[in-house]
Amino acid sequence: MLSLNNASLRRGANVLFADTTCTIHRGNKIGLVGSNGSGKSSLFALILGNLEADTGSIELAAGTRIAHMAQEVASSSQSAIDYVLDGNIEYTKTIAALEQAKAEDIAKLHDELQAIDGYSARARAAKMMAGLGFSDEDLTKPLADFSGGWRIRLNLAQTLMSPADLLLLDEPTNHLDLDAILWLTDWIKQFPGTLILISHDRELLDACCSHIAHLSSHRIELYTGNYSAFEQIRSERLSLQQHSYEKQQREIAHMHEFVQRFRAKATKARQAQSRLKALERMEVIAQAHVDSPFSFEIIATQKTSAPLLTLRNAILGYVTPLLSEVNLTFLPGDRFGLLGANGAGKSTLIKTLNAELPIIAGEREIGSNLKIGYFSQHQLDELEPNRSAVDHLMALDNQQRQSISEQACRDFLGKFNFHGDKVFESIKTFSGGEKARLALSLITFQKPNLLLLDEPTNHLDLDMRQALTNALHAFEGALVLVSHDQHLMNNTVNEFLMIADGRVKPFSGNLEDYKNSVLPRRRSKTEKKRERAEQSARPGRQSRQLKSRLNTLNSRMERLQRKLLEVENKLADPAIYENYGSTDYQHLLKDQLSIKEELNELEETWLERQLELESLQQ
Repeated sequence: MLSLNNASLRRGANVLFADTTCTIHRGNKIGLVGSNGSGKSSLFALILGNLEADTGSIELAAGTRIAHMAQEVASSSQSAIDYVLDGNIEYTKTIAALEQAKAEDIAKLHDELQAIDGYSARARAAKMMAGLGFSDEDLTKPLADFSGGWRIRLNLAQTLMSPADLLLLDEPTNHLDLDAILWLTDWIKQFPGTLILISHDRELLDACCSHIAHLSSHRIELYTGNYSAFEQIRSERLSLQQHSYEKQQREIAHMHEFVQRFRAKATKARQAQSRLKALERMEVIAQAHVDSPFSFEIIATQKTSAPLLTLRNAILGYVTPLLSEVNLTFLPGDRFGLLGANGAGKSTLIKTLNAELPIIAGEREIGSNLKIGYFSQHQLDELEPNRSAVDHLMALDNQQRQSISEQACRDFLGKFNFHGDKVFESIKTFSGGEKARLALSLITFQKPNLLLLDEPTNHLDLDMRQALTNALHAFEGALVLVSHDQHLMNNTVNEFLMIADGRVKPFSGNLEDYKNSVLPRRRSKTEKKRERAEQSARPGRQSRQLKSRLNTLNSRMERLQRKLLEVENKLADPAIYENYGSTDYQHLLKDQLSIKEELNELEETWLERQLELESLQQ
């Protein structure tokens, strides 16, 4: 379906990949991975025709329909569900054509609508939106009413609504909660076409991908299997490469030593020259680079309390209560993951635990040595844009009176892959991922004994996510985690709290149990919505379509009746009979007969449609 043939692509002086050849076959589900800046999004632009290869070519099977997620949604009064339906271009074109159609074209257009399953399109769009977390009330809201994160979900829904042979998804789980990711994973697994997926979510890559395409060292290598299989195969390859590299380096050193010792001796000069030529011909094996650029740990303060934090009979929320009768106690070593649908109150609970949001009623009791490390997305916006990473760390050090040196700050930031002059750059130049890493470094520096983390992996690449997973796994304090990253949750928490229906209750199970409870529940809800939508929307749509067809038929019949009147007026003129066999007379008779036959057919069609409309309206 898709082939790169000796393709090279550069952005400015930066070579993304060179002389790359690979083929993606129909039905493959490809996970596209690589470090930030390696060229993943540029490869998408190349496939879409927005970029051209510097050398080589890219070939796409003729007639391939590509669906790709838009970056922005313009603020408008268009309803959310109509925006999602716009993803199916064939459907929207057919509906638009029906609204302007002549009587003779209407039946054909309805056949076309039936052929593309157009009558169920609105119900399918509603089902898709429900899976992504939209409520029934959201369907008819204008786009202008939605925040940026929800507009991104609308973009995703519109993309999934598009009939596609090749689906390109770039970080589709950004801004999704766990429930929506579980639904999306299930949808992708059932998608029959070819998929190329850029994602830092290893659980999604494991569940959905048949192959992994890895961008590294200016090459694209295709591996068979999911992400876990790729990691194992790549590790084995890198181990073999490193072994071969070390062996070759020993051979090169030995050959250099031989040449240096014997090139001046007449008896050995020929052998020395031969070894020198062999060195020149040798294809040098590159050293394998397997180390992660991140090497940090989160060390809890030695001072602690038991309990660290307690909520008693607490009512949580803003003005209106969202959670009631909340009774929670957090001890050192507790590791809780929060589960629940978007808007259920997970972030509200985290903010209340951090005292960012005061409780409406009840008690919040803290231990004498409580030290909280708190992460949320809005903290990235609170970083001072004109200050550097070193400035932020030194300011925090001054608050804690540790008197750390600038070099010690640089060494500490290096564990989070901030090196060289990067530590002195203004935060305003940082990417979202770099800001998230800095925020996590500041939390780590404080040595907390209770971590409250609300979606800490947003913007983080796979290496940093794994480093964070390792650090949290080894953390000896207490942890409360909200995350859509299933790998992180599975490897760092040992208890779950379910937030639903205004309550916080223990969930007796693991993420797999939660997944099994969420998907059937969402399917049953959306199936009921589909049935209701089909029962209510189909008669309404059919009524509108029938009225439109009746109006068209009426207009057509009125034109024919006027034309028939003109013909009959001419036939009523006595002068026409003076030349009984004339051509004009014969033409008028034929026109009269033809118009009457067409009128009779239209009247019969009109009567049938009118009866259909009356039956729908009863």
